[in-house]
Parts: sequence; structure tokens; C-alpha cells
Amino acid sequence: MGLRNRVWLLVVCCWFIISCASEEKKQKDNQVFRYNEHANITTLDPAFAKDLRTVWVTNQLFNGLVQLDDKLEVQPDIANSWAISNEGKTYEFNLKSNIKFHKHSLFGKDSTRTVTASDFEYSFNRLIDPKVTSPGKWVLEFVDNFKAKNDSTFVINLKQSFPPFLSLMSMKYCSVVPKEAVDYFGDTFRANPIGTGPFKFKLWVENTKLVFRKNELYYEKDKKGNKLPHLEAVAITFLPDKQSEFLQFVQGNLDFMSSIDASYKDDLLTTEGELKEHHSSKINMISSPYLNTEYLGVYMDAEEKEVSSIKIRKAINYGFDRVKMLKFLRNGIGTPAVNGFIPKGLPSFNEMEGYTYQPEKAKKLVEEYIEETGNKNPSITISTNSQYLDLCEYIQREVGKTGLQVNVDVMPPSTLRQTKVNGKLSIFRGSWVADYPDAENYLFIFHSKNFSPKGPNYVHYSSKEFDDLYETSIQINDKFERRKLYQKMDSLVMASGAIIPLYYDEVVRFTQKNISGLGINPVNMLTLKNVKKE
Repeated sequence: MGLRNRVWLLVVCCWFIISCASEEKKQKDNQVFRYNEHANITTLDPAFAKDLRTVWVTNQLFNGLVQLDDKLEVQPDIANSWAISNEGKTYEFNLKSNIKFHKHSLFGKDSTRTVTASDFEYSFNRLIDPKVTSPGKWVLEFVDNFKAKNDSTFVINLKQSFPPFLSLMSMKYCSVVPKEAVDYFGDTFRANPIGTGPFKFKLWVENTKLVFRKNELYYEKDKKGNKLPHLEAVAITFLPDKQSEFLQFVQGNLDFMSSIDASYKDDLLTTEGELKEHHSSKINMISSPYLNTEYLGVYMDAEEKEVSSIKIRKAINYGFDRVKMLKFLRNGIGTPAVNGFIPKGLPSFNEMEGYTYQPEKAKKLVEEYIEETGNKNPSITISTNSQYLDLCEYIQREVGKTGLQVNVDVMPPSTLRQTKVNGKLSIFRGSWVADYPDAENYLFIFHSKNFSPKGPNYVHYSSKEFDDLYETSIQINDKFERRKLYQKMDSLVMASGAIIPLYYDEVVRFTQKNISGLGINPVNMLTLKNVKKE
């Protein structure tokens, strides 16, 4: 072969190698799932996973004893099975034997090791350690003690029966972490997470970018027997502006977008909550009830005479059209809260007749209040933050037609939270998002023992009948009997007018057409292990 031919052959081979490498890189890049977070993530440590953005990222990195499926049913995770005994007070978990921590040099020559029951004993002790100051220690409030019986058996004893306990164990606070990593990294474990999840930590430039890579040792498989996860990587950006995020998404630079914002909702959705035609060919939209109730809370110990009147509280409830409010201010996303405080999406949802739009009834209640008290100019003040100003101004206009003057006070979110906790607001806009999928999570906040500032009873609702029903319900293991008591408690709270429910929220997710397997659930958990990017 001549020199010229040999050179030419060498060029062709080099081109072929580079081309194959480029194609391989392109295929791997196409397997990167990209999404944006508006607020910076401050930790990757599951013991501090107190907000949704942190729960989302830790859910990719860590596992617990159990997990929830999209129907909110408790399923095995690291625990293969469990037994409940001693009248619902003892839980014995049998662990899988093939769960490995993410590869790291900390684990010696094998670069990993198997999870044992002692790891859970360590992780739970860390959760309640006062030096750690985890905000998640409350999940073990009902726990008396726990121990590793042997390498594969973890036992938890409760102080008293608590039926929602298994759901609590699915929270990311209860994830297993390796002692070696926490000891080695100390306070910087927040930025050097080592778990067992479908993805492992790769890179974090705070406030800029966060990257996870596929965990090749992950134990789960899909229904066809293929190893999970399907994706090669997850890349998260931190654009604070929601309009910029939307533009990135419609340009195809992001694979996923959650929820809607006022800045683009009318471009994206019709007033009926459907995708507009020019987007429907490029974008998928899925929705589900969300375990979040948006409401106005009335502080029952307020000095203002108006809010101490049940007639005024009921007049506010009857005085505005929730259906109309949702259609024009939220493009139909959500369900009008014309029932109780427990949201749609839970089996205990109470389909009782709550407060529907009855303007004449509302007006009559205000007139009766004026006649009884001699106060010819009754007024109330609703405190909110700027995000929900449009809703509160709508209520201001509508309820104002009843003869009740409504003022709206706008304050920063942090100020609103603090003044609400300290009982300085007569009426405040609030949200209650479930930490775990049981209606008890919506009712314990009305127990008289939970008065703020020590507890979450921000409205200072108090009822002996309610307290008795609540204390009975958490002793009952039969879920159907429990639901009856839950619904009765819900009815009592609504009858008091201490809560003015606005709407039951909805999870809305948008993806590019080439994304499948994302799923959706009423706790808005982001699970990426099943996602495929074609």
C-alpha cells in the first residue's frame, strides 16, 4: 500500500473513531434529564429535607425502609417486608440483603458496602440527636425506642398505636445514611451526600448547577426486568425568574416544568385549564389532586369583635364564588373548596355540604351582625403575601358587596409566617401541604394542645368534642372507622367558621414530548428512576 493510501486510511479511521465517540457522547447527553429550581437548594442531607425542592433532590439520592407509590400506597423499599404486633405498637422490618451504598473510597478496596439494620439505627439516632438539630426529628415523636435486632432486622417500638406511622416512614427524613461518610465529612456531608438511591452525587455549584449521575449499583428493576434508572444523569439549574424558566422550557432546553405562574399561565393554558393549541403539539401536560388546601385562617382569640362573630365568619365563607375565582385567576387549576378542610385526593375527603356561593345569605348575616351589635361599619383585614394578592383582592371585592368592609394587608412571606405564628393577624392566608398521606395530618393542627406559637394551631380553634374524637381516632387501626371520625372532625372545624377554604390544589406537570415514565402523585413527589428520554 502506498504512503498516500496509508495516510488516507489513517484519516478515515481517525474520523470513524471521532465520529463514534461523538455519537456516543450525543446519546449520553440525550439521556440527561434537565429541570430548574427557582430557589437555591441549601443541603443534600436528607435529615434536613424540610421543603419540596430538597425532598425532590434527596429522593434521587437516598432510600428509606418504605416508599409510596403514585396511589400513595406504602410499598417496600430497603425493607423487604414488615410485621406489626403488640396492638399496633411494634414494627419489625426485614431488610433486603443486596442494597449497596454509592461507590466511594471511604468504603475501602470494594468502594462500597451493604446496608444493614445498624445503619438505620445510626440514621434514626442522628435524626433525633440534639447536636444535629434536624427539623425532621418530629417524625419519631411517637417512637419509644428502636434497635437493630441483627443485620437484617430493624425493630421500632411506639409509645402508643399510631396508624399513619408507615406513611411517616416514607419521608426523606427517614433515609439511611452511612456513618463513615457523616463522620468523615462532618458538616460538609450536606454537599457530599452518599446514599443508596438511583442516582449518585456528581457536581454542585451552589445557586448555579447541580448534577447527579446514574448509580450502576441500584437495586430496583422496571416491570420488564430492566435495571433502573434509565437516565444517565440529572442536571438541575437555578434560574430564579419563572418567566425565564418558561422560555427555557418552550425552547426545549428543559425537559420538565412543574406548576404554573401568573407571568405565563395565560399563554400556556385556556381558562378551562387545558393546554392551548400552539403548545399541545410540543408539550405534554398531566395533572393530579395535590394534598394542599389553600385557605384563610381566622384567629379565634383576636381582639377584633368582627372575627369573634360566627355570623361574620360565615358571611365571608358564603360571600365569594370559588368556582369563578379558580376559573379566572388560576385558569381552572385546582378544585373549589366547597367541602371541608381535608383536600380532594385523600380517601378521607369529606364530601359534606360546606360553603358555596350564596351572596344573599352572606348579606343577611352581615345585616344581622350590624343589628345585634350596633356596629354600622364592620370591617376585617386579610393579611397575605404578594403571590396570593389577586385571590385576596377578589375576595375583597366580592365580600365587600355584603356590607362588610374588607382590607388587604400585603407583607413579605417571612413576616406573614412570623406574625401568624405569634397570633398577631386576625385573618391570614395560609396553605397546608400534607407531610404524609393521612387525614390526621390535616386534623392534628386543630387539637387544642397544638396552639401556636408552640404548635401549628394558628387559628386557636378549641373544642372538647374535637379533641376527644382526635384522641380516639389515632388509637384505631381500622382505616374505615378512622375515616368516619376524621370526617366528623372536619365538619366540626368547618361549622365553627375558623377556616375559610379557598381551593384544593392540583399538581400540574409539563414535559417535552420525548419524556415518558415521569408519573404524578398527590404529594407532588418527583421520582426520576422510571423516566425515559427518547
